[in-house]
Amino acid sequence: MSEQEREQDPAGKEPVKEQAEYTPSVQPDFMREKIKQKPVNKRKLLRRTVITVVMAVVFGLVACVTFLILEPVISNRLYPEEEPQEVVFPEETLMEEMNPEDMLVNDEVEEEPQPVEVELEDEQIEELLSQVEFGLEDYQSVYSELKKLAEKADHAMVTVAGVTSDVDWFNNIYENVASASGVIVANNNKAMLVLVSAGTLNGADTIEVTFCNQTQAQAEIIQKDPVTGLAILSVPLSSISEETKSVIEIAELGSSSTNSLLGTPVIALGSPLGTSGSVCYGIVTSTGTVMDMPDAAYKKITTDIYGSRNATGVLINLKGMVIGIIDNVNTSNDMSNLLTAYGITELKRTIEQMSNDKERAYLGIHGADVPKEALEDPDVEIPPGTYIREIEIDSPAMAAGIQSGDVVIQVGDTPVGNYNELLNIIRGAEPEEILTFTLVRQGQEMKVDVTFGHLPAGN
Repeated sequence: MSEQEREQDPAGKEPVKEQAEYTPSVQPDFMREKIKQKPVNKRKLLRRTVITVVMAVVFGLVACVTFLILEPVISNRLYPEEEPQEVVFPEETLMEEMNPEDMLVNDEVEEEPQPVEVELEDEQIEELLSQVEFGLEDYQSVYSELKKLAEKADHAMVTVAGVTSDVDWFNNIYENVASASGVIVANNNKAMLVLVSAGTLNGADTIEVTFCNQTQAQAEIIQKDPVTGLAILSVPLSSISEETKSVIEIAELGSSSTNSLLGTPVIALGSPLGTSGSVCYGIVTSTGTVMDMPDAAYKKITTDIYGSRNATGVLINLKGMVIGIIDNVNTSNDMSNLLTAYGITELKRTIEQMSNDKERAYLGIHGADVPKEALEDPDVEIPPGTYIREIEIDSPAMAAGIQSGDVVIQVGDTPVGNYNELLNIIRGAEPEEILTFTLVRQGQEMKVDVTFGHLPAGN
């Protein structure tokens, strides 16, 4: 600072320079700005929101449908599911069907010495009989063995309950339970198959099966037979505990075609008295009756066992083999409480088809073997075959022109010698299959083409 300046500022302070004063009024107009918020287009916003929601819903539906379609395919690829094994019962051998005295002796086999007939006096017979003693202990021993046999066979028996839910007048929900006894007939590697009367299952919401150890499992109907009123149920193996699997057994199906069945002892298991778990002993009193049904002929086994009109279950022989399925529906009024059963031999093919859920063909005939008298009569020219007794109304047989009184002697290239052979052909046919029937009508041979139908569904 110069001397002169110091003199002008006695305090020795630096002079303060004057600054120009800021006047807003002199600011140019083009520099003034005002930021305004852009107005919201509510209609456009709503439209975008709706589009987004719709696209999300469409994407979700597409994803769900794709998952439902591909999930079984992917699961089968990653965890392939085994197909159920086909149920096939072995054919009955000639030994099962013939009596020992009916069998032919081979010439090469040495003949056994014939027994020598010895004539005994009445006194000798009485003396021999007096030596035979059958006391109370022997009587108890016999029934003890029968009890053991029944207990072993009971492991194949089940109780089937059809549960139906309903609502009363006061809107209270209650359940109706109808039960019947069934028998385990097969294991197809996916489920246990149970044969039971279908009458208790009509209209059932759920089906419960109780095994011999009182454990329960849910079951589903595979197929019903409208002719016999029987049904096959499927109980998944996954729903049966390992403990139960180790206890239950599959019933062994015997033969009802043997001529020696008449007069033999049998045991009735299941519900012969109308209550589950009851057991009855008796003998076979008749096997000569045949229950004539459309496209079927089942042997009727009659016993002297007094049971319930609503009895269900099975008849077993002294080998523990099932020889009949109890059914008292077709019993006459004069013997309504005597247990009767379907012969198991004639039922085996039906059980096979139901177990494999195979759709069966329908023809609609009632037939019989041509009587021996007619075959041996020289004045009557009737060849061996199946005599048509009756035709079902609106059946494929009626549509093809088959009439009562016709004799079927051939189907396709297969000769028909009796009614059982024709039934085997019908059981082996497929719905909508066309076969040529060779008939004899009033001495004239003729051919008709028959288109098999579908077996009418039961109730």
